[in-house]
This record gives sequence, structure tokens and C-alpha cells, in this order.
Amino acid sequence: MYAFRTTTGPADSLVDLAFTDRVGGVSAAPFAELNLAVEGDDDPASRQRNLELLLADFAPGDRVADLLQVHGREVVTVGEHPAAERPHADALVTDRPGVVLVVRAADCVPVLLADPVAGVVGAAHAGRPGLVAGVVPAVVSRMRELGARRIEAWVGPHVCGGCYEVPEQMREEVAAVVPESRATTTWGTPALDVGAGVVAQLRGEDVVAHDVSRCTRESPDLFSYRRDGRRAGRLAGVVRRRA
Repeated sequence: MYAFRTTTGPADSLVDLAFTDRVGGVSAAPFAELNLAVEGDDDPASRQRNLELLLADFAPGDRVADLLQVHGREVVTVGEHPAAERPHADALVTDRPGVVLVVRAADCVPVLLADPVAGVVGAAHAGRPGLVAGVVPAVVSRMRELGARRIEAWVGPHVCGGCYEVPEQMREEVAAVVPESRATTTWGTPALDVGAGVVAQLRGEDVVAHDVSRCTRESPDLFSYRRDGRRAGRLAGVVRRRA
């Protein structure tokens, strides 16, 4: 069920966070098994059951806050009662315990953030447009508005720079904004390393960045749109401050 999972913080202010893989759900092929997509061709009942299974294991009884992701930089602050309908945005922050923040990806970069001492957590979905728009600096800024001071971030599974081929003009346009994203595929063509760009942006914001990623395209136990197209499900990044 998990590609990575950890708990961090002092005993009286623990934060749990994880990135899922595709194991342990109920979706049938080609979406097998733990497809956490909001939309798509998979059976909606299976997708809902997969989310229920994840939450029952990760944070039983907690409330959920998630998004309709749009490849922008909008950040939603989650209060005591998460919105009844999913907002159109690409990042979430909260200082409330017992709320699970969820972002989804299938090659884009899921980022989980926490200042356990301040009791503030965040989650962001950063694809190529979000990298350029600055969704990661935006979520860091919003966390600091809520009182975060010593933020750490975990960068989850995403397509690597060696696999993310793009037209040369696109590479140069993105690299003009985030130079660290410039890459070359393993077969010698222009590419982008969005994960490296995200790590650079985090460090530029004085955030400690932990890269716990694997390449989605190269890992059969992870979902990848680059590899599988519409047959790809979605993995999730989840983070919560314990009640």
C-alpha cells in the first residue's frame, strides 16, 4: 500500500505522512489495484473503496481534504470542517489535527510538508505547469502564515529526468524559470526533471527537502501516465497532524 511512510515530530505533536503505491486495493486491471484517482475510466465504486481502505489503515476516523487538481498554484487552507466539494486547486495546508490532506499524481511530483512543532502540515501537486507557476513556494508561504517556522518536505514518486522527454523549446522555457529542471533523457533527447526543480525551490525557501522518490515510469508497482496513458491510475500523498 505504501511506497514510503514515516512519522515525524515530538511525541506531543506527531505528523504522519505517506506516499502510496498500487498494491492493496480492489480495482481491476488495468487499474489494479490501489487506484486513488478522482476521475477516469475505473469503476467509481472501486475508486471510493480504495480511498476507504487507505484511510482505514493510515488514519482511521480522520476527516479527508482533497482537491480537483488543475496544474496551478492555488493553495486551500483547510479549517475544522473540510469543504463538502473538492476545490479546484493544487495544494492544501492546515493547522488542525485529525485532517488528512490528500494530493494525487501519476508522474507529477507529490510533495508533503510539515512543521510538527508548530502543528502545521501541507501537501502539493507539482507538475511542469505547477513548477513554473510556483505552487511549492506558495504552499510554503501559506504554511508560514499559519505559524510554521521549521518546515521539512518529502518529495514523492514521480517521473525522473531520464524518462520525461519534452520538446527542446519547452525544456528551455521551464529551465529559464527553474534552471535545476533542465535534463536529458537516457537516450539523449531534451527532458525535464520536475523533481529536481521542486527540490531546488524548497531549498530556496529554506525548507529541508527529503527526496524519497522513485521513477514512476520505471517502477511497475507505481502508476505512470507516461507509461500507460489512460490506463494509468493515481497514487496519493497523504499527511496529517495527529489529534
